[in-house]
Amino acid sequence: MNNIPSVDLADFLSDDPQRKQKFVNEIGKAYEEIGFVALKNHFLSDNLVDELYKEVKNFFALPLETKRKYEIEGLAGQRGYISFGKEHAKGKKEGDLKEFWHFGQEASKDANLTEEYPENVQVEELPDFNHTGMEAYRMLEKTGIYVLRALALYLGLDEFYFDHWASNGNSILRPIHYPPITEEPKGAVRAGAHGDINLITLLMGASTGGLQVLRKDGEWIDAIPQEDELVINVGDMLERHTNNKLRSTIHRVVNPPREQWGTPRYSIPFFMHPRSEMPLNCLEECIDEANPKAYEDITAGEFLDQRLREIGLKK
Repeated sequence: MNNIPSVDLADFLSDDPQRKQKFVNEIGKAYEEIGFVALKNHFLSDNLVDELYKEVKNFFALPLETKRKYEIEGLAGQRGYISFGKEHAKGKKEGDLKEFWHFGQEASKDANLTEEYPENVQVEELPDFNHTGMEAYRMLEKTGIYVLRALALYLGLDEFYFDHWASNGNSILRPIHYPPITEEPKGAVRAGAHGDINLITLLMGASTGGLQVLRKDGEWIDAIPQEDELVINVGDMLERHTNNKLRSTIHRVVNPPREQWGTPRYSIPFFMHPRSEMPLNCLEECIDEANPKAYEDITAGEFLDQRLREIGLKK
């Protein structure tokens, strides 16, 4: 396998039980083997994708002092702007060669949340920035819910097992700007080798190259989806919850060849988090004699807090 498997959400959404089961089997098998898929026929329209990229590029093109006013102290980077080099991979000192923005959940009135999410930071200079960002957020959240439904069936759970936890969850949409590289990076890459914290990640922009995935045999392979596909991978929360049945695979964004150093890169991951009170206890369906329970019980909120400290966003 030299690229990640491709799956079609239209199969899962069809009225044909065999097509639906085909999708469940394909995505489940891919997540057991490599932890990544490319997904076509998601809910993001081409027009919305174009609008979002336009707004994101306009934001990152603003002067640094303008962007800095949106870097809010005390939020552990959960909303607004996070400046260049602030975040690093777990266990690394070198900051990643990127700056980014965070849009967070705007919960529905009937969500009955036990926690309060920080408000999104409004960008005065760009009147359509926040609206476009949240429109994309909703479509990615909707896509993610359907992927989780397929995985629930694959695991032998009720199809809607994840719906309550993931709807109105603590998810984050993160537009990232990797600026042109102007000098030899001292041990730093655009994004160091890491696993994601959350349940699943839905990524726009991987088709521009640079994303690599670590195979079971220790080989790094390029993850190159088609233009209209999202890359979707398992995060550490789901790996833990499924007692390592589904794999949270280490991945990275490598620096381009020297002749492409002058080219910026943009990518937009949606980190799908559940509500903080979701128990991540290993599912009974994933425990047997060959696979005894591998993790202590913990909630999603406790796990997130632990990880934000490890990657330098929370002190």
